[in-house]
Amino acid sequence: YYENKKSLPFVPLEKEVDALVAGCSKKVGTCLLALKETGFRIGELWQCKWTDLDEENFTLKCVAEKHGNPRQTKISSRLMSRLLMLPKTNQYIFGNTNLGAFRWKYDRQKHALSIKEANPRLKQVRFHSLRHFKATKEYALTRNILHVKEVLGHRNINSTLVYTHLVPIDDEAESYHHATAKDAKEAGELI
Repeated sequence: YYENKKSLPFVPLEKEVDALVAGCSKKVGTCLLALKETGFRIGELWQCKWTDLDEENFTLKCVAEKHGNPRQTKISSRLMSRLLMLPKTNQYIFGNTNLGAFRWKYDRQKHALSIKEANPRLKQVRFHSLRHFKATKEYALTRNILHVKEVLGHRNINSTLVYTHLVPIDDEAESYHHATAKDAKEAGELI
């Protein structure tokens, strides 16, 4: 009989994610920044094509994995410029190269960076950790679990609950309350 012991997944701090984005190679750093901003799975990002990138509206769309919902998300101008600097060798943004080799390259770079920065927590940041980071950050900003469900592309709210953690991402988000009103009366009450 096996007893499954549950544990909380590792959710990196934003400064740790930013340190990895800055310290890794151009392609790896761009991939990490895209995962941080979009909340895509690495496989979803890996299958993004140049036609999925909308330069005018600053959006990136993906085809969902694991029976999820396809989605389109806003990206920053910083990420857009980094994506456009990648070589256009084929129809895929990241070249659709061997993902296993790319993971190995990232593991080597984060290990070296963790020694350089004297921060062993950097070794724990996996590609999927950034999905937990995005979900936790979105929930901290909006306090709306249905919004987080849509951002992650889940079909079931129970899947979203696995990714959303009640850890403070930053102190500033804790001081604001976010809500939306359906009519003028609710808007008056919120004000």
